[in-house]
Amino acid sequence: MFKCKKSIIIPLFLAVLWLATPCLGADVAKIGVVNIQKVLMTSSAGKLAKAQINKKAREMENSLTTKKEEIEKLKETLEREALVLDKETRGERERDIRIKINDIKSLKNKYENDLKKIESNVVKRIQEDVRVIIQELGKKGGYLLIIFNNVVLYSPSSIDVTDELIQTYNNVLAEKGDDFNIDSL
Repeated sequence: MFKCKKSIIIPLFLAVLWLATPCLGADVAKIGVVNIQKVLMTSSAGKLAKAQINKKAREMENSLTTKKEEIEKLKETLEREALVLDKETRGERERDIRIKINDIKSLKNKYENDLKKIESNVVKRIQEDVRVIIQELGKKGGYLLIIFNNVVLYSPSSIDVTDELIQTYNNVLAEKGDDFNIDSL
């Protein structure tokens, strides 16, 4: 009689454990990870901003090239006229050329700083937009925590919510009709 009860109790106990297992997993913390670099590179806002920054950089480069060509022309003119110019006039023109060269160097540094500032402002704006969307995704998805992956040493790809975030961000921008103009930053 003891054998009969044992043969019924063990399967019954295993069945209860099997049925109770989903209840134990219900309180597991849901964590998400976001690759902010991927958001910056592949979101609509990131692509628009990158295109605008590249356009601005080309404009700046063209401006510098034009100024360099002007200096080269002045140098060529000075070389051609060097024998007929008096020493004082020649010295003035050489000084003017040196001043223009220094002006170009200063302008180049200014352009580089301007581009860095624009890029920084773009990243800041996208991060602010993304933070708002992350909070909404976190509430809707029941996440305990969503963090940027630059502070994570390891995470399985199954908790990466970057693609969902990018899709939501693109939809939000499309609904707003926002063209992500870098001149307003």
